Amino acid sequence: MTSATTAATTMLVPDFPFSYDNWLSHPAGLGALPSATHGTEVAVIGGGMSGLTAAYELLRLGLRPVLYEAEQLGGRMRSTPFPGNPEYKAEMGAMRFPLSARSLFHYIDLLDLRTRPFPNPLAPATPSTLIDLNGDRDRARTPGELPDVYQEVADAWEKALQERAELATVRDAIQQRDVATLKTVWNRLVREFDDQSFYGFLATSSTFQSFRHREIFGQVGFGTGGWDTDFPNSVLEILRVVVTEADDNQVGIVGGSQQLPRGLWEHAPAAPAHWPEGTSLASLHDGGRPRPAVTRLRRAGDGIRVRDESGEEREFPAVVFSPHVWTLLHRIDCDPALLPTPLWTAVERTHYMGASKLFVLVDRPFWRDTDPATGQDVMSMTLTDRMPRGVYLFDDGPDRPGVMCLSYTWNDDSLKVATLSPEERLERLLTQLGAIYPDVDIRSHIVAGPLAVTWETEPRFMGAFKSNLPGHYRYQRRLFTQFMQEDMAPEQRGFFLCGDDVSWTAGFAEGAVTTALNAVWGVLDHLGGATHPDNPGPGDRFPDFAPVELPYD
Repeated sequence: MTSATTAATTMLVPDFPFSYDNWLSHPAGLGALPSATHGTEVAVIGGGMSGLTAAYELLRLGLRPVLYEAEQLGGRMRSTPFPGNPEYKAEMGAMRFPLSARSLFHYIDLLDLRTRPFPNPLAPATPSTLIDLNGDRDRARTPGELPDVYQEVADAWEKALQERAELATVRDAIQQRDVATLKTVWNRLVREFDDQSFYGFLATSSTFQSFRHREIFGQVGFGTGGWDTDFPNSVLEILRVVVTEADDNQVGIVGGSQQLPRGLWEHAPAAPAHWPEGTSLASLHDGGRPRPAVTRLRRAGDGIRVRDESGEEREFPAVVFSPHVWTLLHRIDCDPALLPTPLWTAVERTHYMGASKLFVLVDRPFWRDTDPATGQDVMSMTLTDRMPRGVYLFDDGPDRPGVMCLSYTWNDDSLKVATLSPEERLERLLTQLGAIYPDVDIRSHIVAGPLAVTWETEPRFMGAFKSNLPGHYRYQRRLFTQFMQEDMAPEQRGFFLCGDDVSWTAGFAEGAVTTALNAVWGVLDHLGGATHPDNPGPGDRFPDFAPVELPYD
């Protein structure tokens, strides 16, 4: 089992290298509010990881968060139990978390959740990995067991990062928390690569002149595997993943990731301001349930009026908004005055990645059976250029059922299955996998499922996570810095965006947590509170760490 304390580095994001984990763990706490504001209701829209982080910390500050959730607590931390076997879960959304995500692990440790290494390709916890590319199949337990061409590709990627992105310098600055060096180098990289796609970065690197190498890299990539579905995206998105080690040393949460946001809903923080011991978010809500979906947001004097699906309206001095920002465009009748026009442009330009998964429960981890002809496992964690793309195997012991993620895909590969029912997807996937493993009868082992999701067709999400296209840095900066409202018009203050799509590290729960903490600082400041002098927050340090502002004209 692992915990945050084993992480060698921290996810210090170079665009805004504030140490959120230090702010969270400081004995002075996140700040204090005037006693006259204690018990004040603040709306928190969205019950995913970001919304529940914000609500939990606002409760600790002595406010009364009113949580609105359209579906179920957890958002894209959705752990779906298999019918008839509820102890086994399909991780439809977030399922693997890097140890560098120190702010996220603050809450994992708070709730005493257990973790275990995630079976990524070629990871130490993965018995074996099979790569099926262009009809050729290579199996290995470690990278060193693969054919030489894979090492050539790995070396080409490392060399490109060192030569063009100063990887060693950036990583060392993150390790040492040398913000001056980190900002100097990263700001230069932003200016140089804002308009460069990931594929363009590879194709213009001297080490990737071979198309074969680029194709193999697209299939195998680094860390969690293939990255070719990210090829159209900004290379800055990929560089952030690399320098923060977000794709390394990943773990899963035993019992399902949804335990984390649900745990924050039920957990009573120690020594909260204003509230008696034992107060939790659930206890502050009628019946222990959040309010239903928000349908309308309007400015009302110095506050914001919120209407939900029940028709009830309430007015709040501050609102924290954590769902995908696209929901402001059509799911919610939102007052245009709540955001300045440049922010609305950024909302419109936000680009989301699609993703699909399909899981089944099997009678036992049969993939560990030995093939008598080869002496190898009959099946492996699989990376393939066929429809499944990524196959993940979850082993809970030789005499217990196992979970198979028969397919995890993104973007175009996700769209290939979007119109198929779970049963139709399963049939196609079994056919495709049968060509790779002709002697393995997967179907005979299935005892429950299939369970499937396509996030781009989920009506409250419309995508799995944000990923900027080339030229989108300026839009991302507007969204991320929206919590700094001192220079905004009065009618635009008090409404705070957060969520992983507002962060610089979309697709990672750490971004959901850190932007929620930005919003908490914003509410604290908006309601007349302040941080302790010994523990300044992200807004206090903003002038020192602000993301570089690229010229517009």
